[in-house]
Amino acid sequence: MFKPLALATLSAALLAACAGTPAGKPAATTGVKDGATLDLAILETTDVHSNILSYDYYKQKDDPTFGYERVATLIRQARKEFPNTVLFDSGDTIQGSVLADYQALVKPVGCDTELGIYKAMDAVGYDGGTAGNHEFNYGLSFLAQVTNTAMNVDGVSPRQCAGPKFPLVLSNVYSARDGKPIFKPWTIVEKTVTATGPDGKPVTTTLRIGIIGFTPPPILDWDKRNLAGKVTVDGVVEAANKYMPEVQAQHPDLVVAILHGGLNTAPYTPQMENGGWYLAGVPGIDALLLGHSHTEFPGPRYADMKDVDAKRGLVRGVPAVMGGFFGKDLGVIDMTLKREAGRWVVDKDKSHSQVRPICPKKNECVAPDPAIAPIVRDAHEAAIAYVNTPIGATDHPLSSYFADEGNMSALAVVNAAQIDYARDELGRTHPEWKDVPVLSAASAFRTGFGGPDDFTDVPAGPMTIRNAADLYFYPNTLAAVKTDGAGVKAWLEKSATRFNRIDPAKEGEQALIGSFPGYNFDQMQGGISYTIDISKPEGERIANLRYKGKPVKPGQPFIVVTNNYRASGGGGFPGMDDANIVLSAPDGNREVVIHWVEAKKTLTRKDVDKRSWTFAPLKTKGAVTFISASGKEDVAKSLGLPIRQLRDNGDGTAVYSIDLSKR
Repeated sequence: MFKPLALATLSAALLAACAGTPAGKPAATTGVKDGATLDLAILETTDVHSNILSYDYYKQKDDPTFGYERVATLIRQARKEFPNTVLFDSGDTIQGSVLADYQALVKPVGCDTELGIYKAMDAVGYDGGTAGNHEFNYGLSFLAQVTNTAMNVDGVSPRQCAGPKFPLVLSNVYSARDGKPIFKPWTIVEKTVTATGPDGKPVTTTLRIGIIGFTPPPILDWDKRNLAGKVTVDGVVEAANKYMPEVQAQHPDLVVAILHGGLNTAPYTPQMENGGWYLAGVPGIDALLLGHSHTEFPGPRYADMKDVDAKRGLVRGVPAVMGGFFGKDLGVIDMTLKREAGRWVVDKDKSHSQVRPICPKKNECVAPDPAIAPIVRDAHEAAIAYVNTPIGATDHPLSSYFADEGNMSALAVVNAAQIDYARDELGRTHPEWKDVPVLSAASAFRTGFGGPDDFTDVPAGPMTIRNAADLYFYPNTLAAVKTDGAGVKAWLEKSATRFNRIDPAKEGEQALIGSFPGYNFDQMQGGISYTIDISKPEGERIANLRYKGKPVKPGQPFIVVTNNYRASGGGGFPGMDDANIVLSAPDGNREVVIHWVEAKKTLTRKDVDKRSWTFAPLKTKGAVTFISASGKEDVAKSLGLPIRQLRDNGDGTAVYSIDLSKR
């Protein structure tokens, strides 16, 4: 027979269990007194790009310097370190690796199968996330399926599918059919946390966190083939002003803005790609999670930005973080909340942010979380088998180690394949253009931004699909635009902003490469030739522009083959506004390369156009330097490039110099 006290204790345990609170712990309460404090760590991943495992599919080997499975270890460590944590993802999650393309394009996952990256994230446990620009690369139907979202968008059939077990919020993309957001614009997340009462004793309470998500507005240009006529997009500030009153009406304790975007203090427009600085100024936002820029905040890149504390991680007084990319880092906002007048208030004097790398020192990387690899083992092995499918051979190496300095071996294959494809298609659809010259523009996607292994490197010998994926990194589709000689020159001038302006009289070292990304440094081929004079200001660098040896006239017609991203305005190139597109192919650029190599069987140097451009001769007093993978001086010599290695950085990269007085 139970004693009354024992019966009461059992009843309390049963009630606690039914409420989801472990027996023996106090039930959640909102009765926290003024003067209490709460330490909270907001953890963030961003731009993982489906790099689930620490594995390089192009080099077919493990690489401990990236991979979500190692960030998962940091997340578990942070949860042990901090008494209260929440975890969010800032987008660009489902696209960007061979495994991602396999599950989306080669053998798309079925409705009943959860996407590999979401399986891994669910194993760790997230509280929410948003969609980045690359979430839209595979189309709205695929996105709706893998996120289990009923979008009410033309061409998308609502259905219940396997999706992530955490909420995705996105406030600035709407269905063109009914004007409603395609995802929930915001939601309230409840977390049981332990605060410290004014008497110093722990008290358990429920923290209500509002989350609101944003993606870069230019997605309508970047993914026009997937989005045109189906969705509309608002600027991030406009969306925040629209929905923040709804969020605040729910009286959350904290509001976290999850932005797939970085920081830019240029004058605001609704099309701003990196609107985080302005978003931080919207009243009611207590914390800001950033992404898209593939860099870290806090960090030195933002040291001189107005109203930004790049050491503590504050943007206009708002705690903020951007946790790297490719699963290299974890973002952490360590904040303290104070209880004042019956509500929680962020103590900004005691809040700071940091980015925790998976490799805090060279050759010292955290171990992978052992729970992650088994989750995607079958898909991982299937992707490896697929990319090892033979397609042909090459009798010479194709690399991007010196793509910025004139090695076009890798780009030449892409350009040759694109030209042949476009000529064939346009010959059938527009025979009246048979005499219009067809050029091709391609950029080296892998130029070291992601580290010493982030270069295209296809050795002489057999070629497989993974080599084609190495040559063409993104799942773009082929497009062609009609332009003229003036348009070609403007295109090349924009590309040439990749380089810093070099002062020949300066005695110290000068960096060759500026901040303009490598994936926007288009190099044209197809009978065209030109020089780039980097002693000149931007917009005045392209000279000796010729087609088949003759000067190009401003009004001379051309067709330039590129990809859907560039043709629709990606990168902000002049004249690329969708109006001049004459070919929108159903085939991906990568598939075009694969089929071209298959048809050639063995690539020789005569199958591709020779180098189409050189730097204008420039004798400098000091060295003109750049960074590439270390130990590649022999590659430059074999190509006849006047390049030498100056010093090894000890991290897999080296500083090189180029003699601009020699061609």
